[in-house]
Amino acid sequence: MKLTARQQAAQEVLAGEATHVMLFGGSRSGKTFLLVRNVCMRALKAPKSRHAILRFRFNAIKASVVMDTFPKVMDLAFPGVKYTLSKTDWFAEFENGSQIWFAGLDDKERTEKILGMEFVTIYLNESSQIPQGSRDIAVTRLAQQVNQVIEGKEPVPLKPRMYYDCNPPSKVHWTYRLFVEKRDPETKQPIHNPGDYAHFQINPQDNAENVSTGYLDTLKNLSARLQKRFLKGEFADATPNALFTDEVIDKWRQVSGETLPDFVRVIVGVDPSGSGDVDNADNDAIGICVGALGTDGNAYLLEDCTVKAGPAIWAKVATGAFDRHNADVVVGEINYGGAMVQSTIQTARPRTPFKAVTATRGKAVRAEPFSALYEQGKVRHVGDFPELEDELAAFSTVGYLGEQSPNRADAWIWVLAELFPSIVRPKQEPLKPKLNITSGPSRQGWM
Repeated sequence: MKLTARQQAAQEVLAGEATHVMLFGGSRSGKTFLLVRNVCMRALKAPKSRHAILRFRFNAIKASVVMDTFPKVMDLAFPGVKYTLSKTDWFAEFENGSQIWFAGLDDKERTEKILGMEFVTIYLNESSQIPQGSRDIAVTRLAQQVNQVIEGKEPVPLKPRMYYDCNPPSKVHWTYRLFVEKRDPETKQPIHNPGDYAHFQINPQDNAENVSTGYLDTLKNLSARLQKRFLKGEFADATPNALFTDEVIDKWRQVSGETLPDFVRVIVGVDPSGSGDVDNADNDAIGICVGALGTDGNAYLLEDCTVKAGPAIWAKVATGAFDRHNADVVVGEINYGGAMVQSTIQTARPRTPFKAVTATRGKAVRAEPFSALYEQGKVRHVGDFPELEDELAAFSTVGYLGEQSPNRADAWIWVLAELFPSIVRPKQEPLKPKLNITSGPSRQGWM
């Protein structure tokens, strides 16, 4: 394999004097590959050395690093080098006795086991998702003393290293405070050893020869907010009092390869705009989202099938999603058209279970109760939903700050309100349904 020019420049920083090095930048720039490669090089240079690659969630590191990036690194950068992978304790071991441990900081028992050992390299993958407190605990385990062996030379100590990477979050995140501002994230005072912290920006354009054709064009078609993060690789100015931040959504996102729990309820949420069947190009989109409640008690965003169309079309989209996901009920906001919404749904698919809801409070007020659920990991996105997440990012405690109506987010909030009724209708208050729910088949295995 051959590093690109920018990756080679990043490699020089990684091999420099600083103990702590962060690579930040856009998506698919090669950050993870480069850092895993460095961890492997260090393990192969120092017999019986111990290294850790940590992420906030174990399922995420298993899917993205253990099963994807790590074997790719070994095939491309170290062909023929043998290793074993323990799928019980989740570590790779080379023939020289060196080990690379993989762990998620969300597993308390396993984290305590891992952090009971000492390491000469610790790599925090997707640092934007990792709390500062977890980072501060991990750094105390950067304490193993081992020698690197170079043929024909005397063994010399291997310098302890701590690596970090991230798609840049907001400027209030500890990664920006520590590496860019060179300030203590808590006290905001200058750190006493700034030379020990280095950072390097690397973006997808710097890895163009290794990404699929059209990928950069895909990034260029994202919103300005997402381009800033995933194309330009820049830290964002924080939205004051934001209810839903990128780092929280990313922290709990279900990545490809992760197993989902069984579902006990599946809901299709619809937020109509009142547009007609024709001449609706200038109207708002019809928010249509699908979400489910898992047996683990968490909510999962499964699909955003928002469409800009009249009733005949959006009803088919919504009922198509109902059948595709074997849903229990369609929840629709009826401020536009009253009973027309239910009639439209049931014309497209007769006898579709439907529940009507009415917006009696402002958008931000309706969304605010679910902010804490996101923080707690009770709400998880299954994949990427850039347009919907743009709308969520514009919600704050002072109101909705977006330029256009958040139809996707509104539909998703209706789904969450149905999945977590106690959040918006506390048990001590009498329940006053707006309209009756039409009868329909119960979900198999759920009462």
